[in-house]
Amino acid sequence: MCTSALWLVCVSLLLSPSRSCFQCFVESSVSSRLCSGHILTEHNVINVDACFRKLERIFNNDKRVIEAGRVGKGYDKQLKDILDSQILPVVEEFDTKKNKDTVYEERLQTAADNFISAASKLPRVTGCFPPCGFQSSGSVYNCVTCKYDSCEFPLDCPVKDVKVMESSRSQVRCEVPFTLPDDIEVIWRFAEEVKTQQGQFKELTAGVDRLYSIPSTSLHHQGTYQCEIYSGQHSIVRLYYYLTGCGGPHRAAGDIRPVSAPRRAFTPCTRWSSPLPPPPSLATASHRLFNFCASAALPLSGGSLFVITTRANQSH
Repeated sequence: MCTSALWLVCVSLLLSPSRSCFQCFVESSVSSRLCSGHILTEHNVINVDACFRKLERIFNNDKRVIEAGRVGKGYDKQLKDILDSQILPVVEEFDTKKNKDTVYEERLQTAADNFISAASKLPRVTGCFPPCGFQSSGSVYNCVTCKYDSCEFPLDCPVKDVKVMESSRSQVRCEVPFTLPDDIEVIWRFAEEVKTQQGQFKELTAGVDRLYSIPSTSLHHQGTYQCEIYSGQHSIVRLYYYLTGCGGPHRAAGDIRPVSAPRRAFTPCTRWSSPLPPPPSLATASHRLFNFCASAALPLSGGSLFVITTRANQSH
């Protein structure tokens, strides 16, 4: 009867909303053995309920215990090993024996402190990098939920604008700030002209290359490029690049005449803003130089003519 009652206490504790690394890794049967001889000093009676409340306070409600358990992916087994190394010897010592609550307090608090010290030395992770991607390397173990917390970001990243010059070499690189698995596959897709995440994409390449190059950019390269990274059969992230460009008016091959009304093409390129004005054309510069020289020489010319005229009159 007593064993059944202890079991029910353990189950009720496990079903309570407050959890910790203790309840993630220590079986309820082990907890029952641990608390079976807990004596309230004041009344000199066994009180298992008080023992479980003590576990709740020392392990569940101590933020240091929960924070120490926030380890990187794959290190939850080490957490269990550390906790077992602290709890199981106490269980073996206390099993079928009676001990005062003050002894329990001291031994359990020491176990919690040792767990915090050892677990805090396990590898941490940098966490999740917003705003997108399934980042398994950023998952952190949560002693409150007894599982790894995922980043919970969408797979689709925001569209980035990429501006290029017509006829120039263009490149877009599929880069993410988080660690990728070794077995990735990269698929590049393209939606012509439109800026979209939901458009009709056609596949361009599939392989491991995260760099997509266009040797000579032209109008038909304008549109949205999607890079999707897979690991196994699972998509990790989808990145989008909207490529637009600028260039001069299009003309027929061999036509060297000016085009006053170009057909649909890249936006005409404009000069980057600069504190200095653009240099004048050769014709404009020559014209300005001629005007300056003429205006500067005018008084001298008049004087020269006057002298020449005077000399001519004297000769006559």
